[in-house]
Amino acid sequence: MNEAELDTDISDRMLLQRMAEGDRAALTVLYRNYHANLCRFLTRLTRRADIIEEIINDCFWIAWQKADNFHGDSRVSTWIMGIAYRCGLKALRQRGNALVYDHELLEERTPADDPDEDRELRDWLARGLDHLSADHRLVIELVYGLGHSLDEVAAIMQSPVGTVKARLFHARIKLRNVLPGLADRTSRRNEASLQKETVP
Repeated sequence: MNEAELDTDISDRMLLQRMAEGDRAALTVLYRNYHANLCRFLTRLTRRADIIEEIINDCFWIAWQKADNFHGDSRVSTWIMGIAYRCGLKALRQRGNALVYDHELLEERTPADDPDEDRELRDWLARGLDHLSADHRLVIELVYGLGHSLDEVAAIMQSPVGTVKARLFHARIKLRNVLPGLADRTSRRNEASLQKETVP
């Protein structure tokens, strides 16, 4: 854990302590601090913005109720992601086919002009991730998107580290196989679109 992560975790622990004492303002701060990362993480389960919000609300309701049960065995971020993961799985079981991957429903969550990422590259990777199972998508997002260690991912997903490593390995192999084909398709589609625009 680097110095910034340590500072964040200390701050988060103080917020949890205040939540355990019934401080709703601390809950609001923690919610705001984690909302964006939880949205990003949960898009690997569903593209339904309404269901993502429902899962996040369930997650923080549980965090509010169990704040005094946090014993510091992990980072607060690991603890919260673990709750969100279990809430997401519960939503999958309850909703089944309702958790569709609909890119249009997620568009409002994705800024049109993102200075930190190349939109085309992000869309290409997202299409590649769509070819993976939910567990493989989640492992990729936790490790590469959110920077969790393999031990933390194992704690979040309540799986042995060996299982997490295997999922990460298979996810990377699958992405390596599907991404080149998706890039070719995207390139051909862009060329066709450009030709349509230039034809008088």
